[in-house]
Amino acid sequence: MSHTHGDSHSSKSRLVWAALSLILLAAGTVIGRTDSGWFENRTVEIIWYIAAFLPVGLPVMKEGWEECLKKDFFNEFVLMSIASVGAFCIGEYPEAVAVMLFYSIGESLQGMAVDKATRNIGALLDVRPERARVLRNGDFVEIPPEEAVPGDIIGLRPGERVPLDGKMDEGEAMFDTSALTGESLPRNIKTGEEVLAGMIVCDRPVRIMVTKPYDQSALARILDLVRDASERKAPAEHFIRKFARVYTPAVILLSALIICVPAVIGATVPSFEYDFQEWLYRGLVFLVISCPCALVISIPLGYFAGIGAASRRGILFKGGNYLDAITKVTDVAFDKTGTLTTGRFHVSAVVHEPHVSEEKLLGTMASAEGKSNHPLAKAIAEHAERRNIMTTGPSSVTEIPGYGIEASVGGENVLVGNGALLEKHGIPVPGAGIASGVTAIYCAIDGRFAGYVLLADTLKEDAKAAVAGLRAAGVENLCMLSGDRQETVRAYAEELGLTEAHGEMLPEDKAAYVEGLSRSGGHTVAFVGDGMNDAPVLAVSDIGIAMGGLGSDAAIESADIVIQTDSPSKIVTALAIGRYTRRIVIQNIVGAISIKMIILLAGAFGFVSLWAAVFADVGVALLAVMNSMRIMAKKF
Repeated sequence: MSHTHGDSHSSKSRLVWAALSLILLAAGTVIGRTDSGWFENRTVEIIWYIAAFLPVGLPVMKEGWEECLKKDFFNEFVLMSIASVGAFCIGEYPEAVAVMLFYSIGESLQGMAVDKATRNIGALLDVRPERARVLRNGDFVEIPPEEAVPGDIIGLRPGERVPLDGKMDEGEAMFDTSALTGESLPRNIKTGEEVLAGMIVCDRPVRIMVTKPYDQSALARILDLVRDASERKAPAEHFIRKFARVYTPAVILLSALIICVPAVIGATVPSFEYDFQEWLYRGLVFLVISCPCALVISIPLGYFAGIGAASRRGILFKGGNYLDAITKVTDVAFDKTGTLTTGRFHVSAVVHEPHVSEEKLLGTMASAEGKSNHPLAKAIAEHAERRNIMTTGPSSVTEIPGYGIEASVGGENVLVGNGALLEKHGIPVPGAGIASGVTAIYCAIDGRFAGYVLLADTLKEDAKAAVAGLRAAGVENLCMLSGDRQETVRAYAEELGLTEAHGEMLPEDKAAYVEGLSRSGGHTVAFVGDGMNDAPVLAVSDIGIAMGGLGSDAAIESADIVIQTDSPSKIVTALAIGRYTRRIVIQNIVGAISIKMIILLAGAFGFVSLWAAVFADVGVALLAVMNSMRIMAKKF
């Protein structure tokens, strides 16, 4: 069944026409109860009520005809049209008008409620300024943000919102990031660090150098994801669509049987008096009550509200289907670096072979990894810079996913990566003396082992809270999958209280592990990661969750859910929002169907009038819409 709502302007226009119809209906009812001789003329009465019917009836009948042209013959517009024309045929003129009048009023109120909800969600998300002050020829000029280009300098005063993604041009300042992350605490951003569209300057004027066009900003990505999410339907939405296809023809058949079966009984049982007008009236009442408007409107709105509520808290669901899927999670597998740990490494030790000096080892490794954005590579480069060790750009670099890199530095062939990389090239690696909880990056120069650097990482502040929250939510199997050494991975897993720890895994190993777990039966697996290497496993998992703040674009594209804050505890919030949304949707389905069935039975036995039937249909739909909007008000 289709259900079409206009924007709030058309909803208000429909209310104006409904007001005209209401005036004519009320006037006709009052005149009909007086002794006005002219109104007793049947032709005058019919013309009066047709005039009252047309402002509200014609739009509905037009929509019904348009749906029929699309081969959707069993829609609510057709049901209302049949009911009102039938009421005219049996002389129930006021009720014929009332069917369309109250249906139109209900449709308008529902349309306005849905439009308002959609606008509220959009307003909460789309907080981009309409103007940007850009430095041109020494002066700041205001232009639309769409006209700014990478490299432009934009100026912002305290309290102003950042219109485009960029980097701090000078100094440092505090920024309110709540529009993007849902976090209330401001964040301090220094020169050269990233500033995202949607943040608000807190304490002092700043200058930002634009790095991305308007339509590629972080906020634009959020908006696109949320808007696209409404196209990915949850199972409950598919169920309602299938249900309506069977339900609507069934109630039309039942309404026909309500009229015809008593006629057959009356023809065969002499004691049963069949009154065609009375049973036709009951059949029409049954038809009006049967409209599944509440389900058709409220269920998609419920999922959209859930997606909007999550977005306000820095969690992006790419569709209602993922909002539904997260409620069934039984296992969560975490990547380590950048997911449960900060990814901000520092060099804790440098161990070199006798034939290579410490400066040579550090300089060679920093030179080879100079162009890499990997946290480990950055830590080595920064350490070499602090030691004032000279580096040179590599003449060639080949990245070997899951292992490291092979580069040419100053005419020497350099391997930098994990132990497996060196062993792959037939270079033995010493395995003793490396403590757990640290990561070793090995180096070989011209086929000889040169030494290694030990790097230490720290757990994110809320990593333990995330694990505890998932356990409290009933997710028992929690594991860590990482490319780091098994001893390192095990040490972090024990500190967090994870069920399992698997180290020295390549991207394909992680994907195979998660895929195997998913196929073992009774498991719904979520994988949480942030790096480019995590893209394959994010894609094969039942639910892929990417850390969107520091995460790679490949990981974010492959994921089903994006955590803008890089906070693992947000996974617990996402689970809570998913479960609450599902609960509301189930309430709408069960409540609407139950109330409909009760009123349908009452209508079939003649206890409900057409007026009451329309009120019941509209009332149930409005209740379901209001129930769906509770998701936006809920504090998670």
